[in-house]
Amino acid sequence: MELLNQWIPRSIECLHDYTAKQFAQDLVAGITVGLVALPLAMAFAIASGVPPQAGIYTAVVAGFLISALGGSRTQIGGPTGAFVVIVAGIVVKFGLSGLALVGIMAGILLLIMGLTGLGTAVKYIPRPVIIGFTNGIALLIASTQIKDFLGLRTPPVPSDLLSRMEMLVHYVGSTQWQTVATAATSLVVIVFWPRITKRVPGSIVALFLATIAAAYFHLPIETIGSKFGGIPQGFPRFAIPSFQSAHILALLPSAFTVALLAAVESLLSAVVADGMSGDRHNSNMELVAQGIANIASPLFGGIPATGAIARTATNIRSGALTPIAGIIHALTLLTILLVAAPLARFIPLAALASVLFVVAYNMGEWREIATILRLSMADIAVWFTTFTLTVFADLTVAVGVGMALAALLYIHRVAETTTVESVTPQYLEDGEAHILQGKTIPSAVTILRIHGPFLFGTTEKLAEATKNLDEFGSVVILRLRNMTALDATGIHALEQFSHRLRKADKTLLLCGARNQPSRLLSNSDFLKQVGPLNVLPHVQGALSRANQIQAEFGGIGPEIAREMAHLPL
Repeated sequence: MELLNQWIPRSIECLHDYTAKQFAQDLVAGITVGLVALPLAMAFAIASGVPPQAGIYTAVVAGFLISALGGSRTQIGGPTGAFVVIVAGIVVKFGLSGLALVGIMAGILLLIMGLTGLGTAVKYIPRPVIIGFTNGIALLIASTQIKDFLGLRTPPVPSDLLSRMEMLVHYVGSTQWQTVATAATSLVVIVFWPRITKRVPGSIVALFLATIAAAYFHLPIETIGSKFGGIPQGFPRFAIPSFQSAHILALLPSAFTVALLAAVESLLSAVVADGMSGDRHNSNMELVAQGIANIASPLFGGIPATGAIARTATNIRSGALTPIAGIIHALTLLTILLVAAPLARFIPLAALASVLFVVAYNMGEWREIATILRLSMADIAVWFTTFTLTVFADLTVAVGVGMALAALLYIHRVAETTTVESVTPQYLEDGEAHILQGKTIPSAVTILRIHGPFLFGTTEKLAEATKNLDEFGSVVILRLRNMTALDATGIHALEQFSHRLRKADKTLLLCGARNQPSRLLSNSDFLKQVGPLNVLPHVQGALSRANQIQAEFGGIGPEIAREMAHLPL
């Protein structure tokens, strides 16, 4: 019975005790995120080299299936920026039929990953690789929107970055001031509108104002109507694409890349959703839903889809409680297709370019670069190689080379953990402060230990062991004496754990870090978050610090704990 339960979609589970009050919250959230998804779906499609309706069809079909069949309560699926670069390349080389073939093959791969339990294998992708290709994709997306932002009159823009930038510079004299004014105004509205209200998405406001201005003043700027002839009104049409069997082997690497990106982004999005909603997703069921959605999307004229982190966060902030909100999001977009599709022909491409500039900035995780640069040269090399290959070569090559480098780095770090040394009286004396035997542990203190390398592929064990923080004391000591190696993914996991403890009004103490982990932690911002007084050389010092905190501060909140950790004794 338990085996069967793990394959039940969360939407079915949630219906057992579903109430009218829950539906009201899901309805508001679903409509809100549907409006947020509208400009994004069109913008991603256009940037990918396909008509804007392909993005909406994807959000309707794939968005519905991901919510209806997935393993997360609040995940929102649809087209995302992660696929823009690779989809555009496939369309240029193999056309829409090649893209459909890639989508279906990627869907089958995702289905196999979910059904065989390989969904957990995604955790073996190290953080420098993820940050590297995320940075690269964001930069490439932004570069593809310069033409529409400035209204340049150019021949077909090359797919590689250097040739593209060379052409844009050559034609910069054809800049249209009306287009720049529309794009700049849209950008300002998107960025600053949330300061006025977050109830109405800034992208929708910018799109509405730009469309009204373009139609009313008859602005000489390019619109969806002038470039694509508008968006067809009605249901997405089912049609089996015509495939060329000769393309299967040629497109298989692209299908693997799409499947990998879909798996990574959907599960990252589900983890974000868990942190915001307090839920815990079923990763394998989520990948099954992603697989089915990506098989179905091309049959209705759509493009590859995955979980969308920003839309999922919007969904939760808008009050979503169950997958019904995601289903309503898809139905909202379908209603727009049926009722308001003719109006889309007035939407300026400059406004959609502004939407994608904001998306590129938000998805780029640019602040993470500073964190990576403070780590070891090996981590920096993995990030830089992945980023460079993403920008100047090919995303498939970038991910493959990045993973290969990360695997070599993993082997190197594990090899470094092997030491041979003599046991001396001094060694025994130094070890006394580290052992737990004979030491009194207060009832309000919980001690956790990490044993072995804490590298990519192992960090989820910390989240699993600490999923119920209510069982922990007000002071949590993380004993690092037997943690032999650490990397960027490990530090990120420690940061997330520290953040969860702060939200739960608990204090984190670190103790006993060895050489390599200690050096890496010293170069990161994590120790500043914990506080210098809460980083101890051994467990004996950590217990003394815990007793002091309990005696002087008692039940403390996170803000007081942070201030206290930076004060002198």
